Amino acid sequence: MTYKQQFIKFMVENGVLKFGEFTLKSGRKAPYFINTGNYKSGAQLAKLGEYYAQCIVDNGIEADTLVGPAYKGIPLAVTTAVSLFQNHGMDLNYTFDRKEAKDHGEGGLFVGKQLVDGERVILIEDVMTSGKALREMLPKLEQAANVKIAGMVISVDRMEKGLESNLSAVQEVYKEFGVKVYSIVTMADIIDSIETGVIEGKEYLDKMKEYRKAYGVD
Repeated sequence: MTYKQQFIKFMVENGVLKFGEFTLKSGRKAPYFINTGNYKSGAQLAKLGEYYAQCIVDNGIEADTLVGPAYKGIPLAVTTAVSLFQNHGMDLNYTFDRKEAKDHGEGGLFVGKQLVDGERVILIEDVMTSGKALREMLPKLEQAANVKIAGMVISVDRMEKGLESNLSAVQEVYKEFGVKVYSIVTMADIIDSIETGVIEGKEYLDKMKEYRKAYGVD
């Protein structure tokens, strides 16, 4: 199996990717649901880091520092940094933002690597629904230093258009900010994994394709 197929199987085995009938926050009725809150063990986190690191390496994203938006992005950035070093010999810095700037001690908005002008950063997040995490992070990055955003890495690209746009959240972020979002897998990869028997769920295949036809983007 490819690392993408392994990741999809990993999500299913850990109850993160489920099939059935779910009402999403958007109000849409979907035949699948992704709940990254089901990642909660050291073993899971270690594997997650390997998949994120492989995505960075496979896409040739060059950077100096990984940024983990608080709070979900913090452990993801840390485990990705560890995996990049252990498995790929790449020693990147990591940092994460405070919800409120610290006005005593060393101060500042970020914990970990203190950002400097010209630094290349990769943002690490779980999934992207609306691009809210990036929109909240950009002003903080701009306040800290004139950094270059080399990209953003997420676990799954739903490839789904927004409620008020024919673009997906990933496409909107690129159009608005010029930030390219890389995903470990896409919804097309998940459908393909069902079709090829990597994971079970062929009884949901027609509904997955119907949902993609109704709400999907390329």
